[in-house]
Amino acid sequence: MSQQEQATDAPGVKGPRWLMLTRAPSRWSLLVPVVGVLAGVLFTSSSQASRGTDLRSEVQGLPQLIMARQHANADRGRQLAAVQAEIDRLSEAAAPGSSRLKTLGERADALAPVAGTVPVHGETLTVALNDSPMPVDQLPEWATVDDIVVHQQDVQAVVNALWRGGAEAMTIMDQRVIATSAVRCVGNTLILQGRVYSPPFVISAIGDPDALEAALAADPTITRYQEYVAALGLGYAVERTGVKTFPAFTGPLARTAAKAA
Repeated sequence: MSQQEQATDAPGVKGPRWLMLTRAPSRWSLLVPVVGVLAGVLFTSSSQASRGTDLRSEVQGLPQLIMARQHANADRGRQLAAVQAEIDRLSEAAAPGSSRLKTLGERADALAPVAGTVPVHGETLTVALNDSPMPVDQLPEWATVDDIVVHQQDVQAVVNALWRGGAEAMTIMDQRVIATSAVRCVGNTLILQGRVYSPPFVISAIGDPDALEAALAADPTITRYQEYVAALGLGYAVERTGVKTFPAFTGPLARTAAKAA
């Protein structure tokens, strides 16, 4: 029997056995161990990145994320206040008789009312802006859903008008704000200094109530807003709210970004 005939007598085997035994490894057989090594590296990296925990955040939805950030910002605010109090205490203890420190302290005290870093007491005027209760299916043909919610520019128009009216201090949703505070809206929520609020949005100012009311009445953006108040039921209320004390501003005073005008 020839060599070829001997090689093909095994049942179920097609083709010469010697060819099967001596065939060079295929490209796929060479890639198998490489893929295995890469998979091991990937699993190891994932384990280290997650430190043995689920890679997905426990906060799955936007409301939960917002609430978590609010709690974190509140905690950091308390930490900042504690550290600032400790700095003030150590500064006084380190150089009680320093004339330079005294001069700097006097300058800081003089600038504090302008910077908003001290409480302010006086007559207040309060403005409340609210979304319209009008159902979407009852909107006039010319109106859209955007027309029945309070927008960032509406809140900003009230804030700007009150500053122009001579406001000495201002709060938005009971948070003290200053002239450089940013007002941002996402959907129908207001984001202010790391906290999120839903309407109605309440803005209060300390100053001459007559001058503040006149500034609101003279603002063209507010006049336009009031047209939507009449047509679609948006909320707009102005009230003299008596004498109040606004807390000191606790946000950052230094600007982190600027754009040339």
